[in-house]
Amino acid sequence: MSNNRLQPANVPNRRCAWFCFGLIFLLLAACAPVATRQGSTYQPQGSFSTTGQAQRAEQWWTTFEDPTLDRLVNQALSGNLNLQVAWDRLDLAQAVVRKAGADLIPQLNSEAGFSTNRSRTSSHTDSSQSYNLGLVASYEVDLWGRVRSTRDAAELDALASEENLHTAALTLSSQVATTWFQLLEQRGQIEILKQQQHTNEQALELINLQFRTGQIGIADLLQQRQVVESRRGEQALAAGRAQVLQNQLAVLLGLSPDQAPQLTTGKLGELPPLPTTGLQSDLLKRRPDVRAAWLQLQASDQRVAAAVADRFPRLSLTGRASTSDEKIEDLFDDWLASLAANLLAPLIDGGRRQAEVERSQAVAAENFHIYGQTVLEALAEVENALTQEQRQQEYLVSINSQLELAEQAAGQIHDRYLNGAEEYQRVLGALLSKQFLQRTQLSARGELFVNRINLCRALAGGWEISRQLKQPTLQGE
Repeated sequence: MSNNRLQPANVPNRRCAWFCFGLIFLLLAACAPVATRQGSTYQPQGSFSTTGQAQRAEQWWTTFEDPTLDRLVNQALSGNLNLQVAWDRLDLAQAVVRKAGADLIPQLNSEAGFSTNRSRTSSHTDSSQSYNLGLVASYEVDLWGRVRSTRDAAELDALASEENLHTAALTLSSQVATTWFQLLEQRGQIEILKQQQHTNEQALELINLQFRTGQIGIADLLQQRQVVESRRGEQALAAGRAQVLQNQLAVLLGLSPDQAPQLTTGKLGELPPLPTTGLQSDLLKRRPDVRAAWLQLQASDQRVAAAVADRFPRLSLTGRASTSDEKIEDLFDDWLASLAANLLAPLIDGGRRQAEVERSQAVAAENFHIYGQTVLEALAEVENALTQEQRQQEYLVSINSQLELAEQAAGQIHDRYLNGAEEYQRVLGALLSKQFLQRTQLSARGELFVNRINLCRALAGGWEISRQLKQPTLQGE
């Protein structure tokens, strides 16, 4: 069998052609699009309106020094399904990076085949068979950076997905803490209502005795019964709200409501010291949602570069080595090798590539404004939380003063009533005012904890988290 190796016919002419091609590509490469964004117009440098002295903790919930809250957050970080979705999206983004980066590496494929031919004449039948093997290598020379820009955009998307994961973890921890402290507040409300119920029932016994002796009328007795019944109804509502919060807590932990841990102890403690707020520029570097928006903006810039590069010619190299023979044992005796370069230049595409460039630029502009809005909202969240906590502190001071005055007034009016100098209507009004302020005081303290959680979430950055497939069991207390 003859040897079919490819032999160069005219070496000088071929070298001249390659030189011309290379010179053209170098000249065109100078026009290759580059997408870089070194800075942004959103770069605040000032400080926040208020700051504390306590050091910020990465795992911010530990500043409340509540062991139950620590265990709840840890279980949520391992069992919450929305957080698992964020992990899945990160896996997806990382797989896209590997897929996009594969185009930067030459592709090598193998091929094998078998064919048989049969022909028949009037005198006899002929048959033949053939085996073939081959290797095919292909590679696109990334002259304008289209493939690299696509790969870089995917890498930036993956980094943004990682920041989104940290954002989801931060949001989840704040949801768990908020739900936990709201649950503690509702349980405190139930205890207050029980105490008020006991006080009102004692007053009812006294009013009932006075009614029997003819000292008061039926209206006073009915009003006191209504107060007793009102506290009983409010206990039922508070118990319902507490159960709903416990069900919400179970879902945050990745459990069904019937599997919710029975947390029977705990009450609102003292609020931890106010943390330092630092500089606004430091916040933007620390917040994972701001970093994610910045990475997505950079990814959109890379896609603009890829869309522009797609309008330039593409150079592809293809190499093939193959052998064929009628006998398998003779396949490797003779080979045929070839190398080809293919230049594909778009001429008429109906404006499709230009439209893709404009679309990519519009997406980049959109992401730029999304980033700016994210920055403004991050700064506003801190300022809002600081303002709300300061005003809530002032409100709580006022409630405490009102409650103290109400207790003094109720005592004075009650004494005058026993001496016959006051009507029962004033006694009942003072009692209801005091009991209302007792419940309002607890609600104000609970709202203060929620405000602090909002501040910690607004100031916090991401922390190192690992994917946990097993979730620890939180024992009831």
